[in-house]
Amino acid sequence: MDTRTLGNDLEVTAIGLGCMGFSHGYGKPTDVDEAVKNIRAAFEMGYRFFDTAEIYQGTNPDGSINYNESIVGQALHDVRDQVVIATKFGIAAHEGNGLKVDSSPETIRRSVEGSLKRLNTDHIDLYYQHRIDPSVEPETVAKVMQELINEGKITHWGISEANEDYLRRANAVCKVTAVQNRYSMMYRDYEKLFPVLEELNVGLVAFSPLANGLLTGQIHQSKFSEGDLRNKMPQFSEQAYQKNRELMELLTKIADRHAATPAQISLAWMINKKPYIVPIPGSRHLNRIKDNLAAADIKMSKEEVQQIDAALDAVPMSDVFGGTKVEKK
Repeated sequence: MDTRTLGNDLEVTAIGLGCMGFSHGYGKPTDVDEAVKNIRAAFEMGYRFFDTAEIYQGTNPDGSINYNESIVGQALHDVRDQVVIATKFGIAAHEGNGLKVDSSPETIRRSVEGSLKRLNTDHIDLYYQHRIDPSVEPETVAKVMQELINEGKITHWGISEANEDYLRRANAVCKVTAVQNRYSMMYRDYEKLFPVLEELNVGLVAFSPLANGLLTGQIHQSKFSEGDLRNKMPQFSEQAYQKNRELMELLTKIADRHAATPAQISLAWMINKKPYIVPIPGSRHLNRIKDNLAAADIKMSKEEVQQIDAALDAVPMSDVFGGTKVEKK
């Protein structure tokens, strides 16, 4: 599989696997043994870049905590030197409709030790600040990241949902390898950050690249199981499905031209747009995990990508989930 370089020297596969859904966000967690088996199967398919976070956890039927990091660590322990593992710190809890954040140096220190233990590893390849903490200066966070790099506990760091000012200030203290921002055909707000990423040589790891599954064209329901985040996402309302009909027709037309699926086209579009974009779609299903990986083989010219951009600018779209707000302390 093709590889890309994030930042100065972090080599990853052109598509990574977002592992969150096995434990968090989509209703009942996957059985641990099944999740381990599927993540390992993804490795055998060719995935070499795996994304998790300390906050990704659910409750197993027996009442125990289903830690996503532990599942990833168990699945990849004996091939650890062949994979890049990314995890995150900085979200202390989900509170009501918001996120409680904490990026104090003391909390970061506790978080990295917990993640290393759950992942059963001696280092983290890419350690993200999961959300910006308004009460902690970026220079303070970056200083701790440099210390962790010097200690060998992490090798690279990044910022999720980064803005230009925060990125520049943090990068001036400790080189930022990647930002992990929400990016898809339906959520292109961060394209304004592209010139800054190119100037600073920072990669973009795109999460929710399929708009939480809508762009697969395989989801047609507006009600999901209890605990599924999609119940609150505007793109899954009945009205939204009607409004997005033309978008899905566009995707299907392009997919037919490439003998591909709408999901594959959604991923190939961003991979072919910039050499530093790496999407990390997630799925619990092996057939979709395999199909997503194949998107890296689809080649699009610069002109085709520009034509798709123009079509996306013109086609009507519903609102799409843009993230959970951070609760101020």
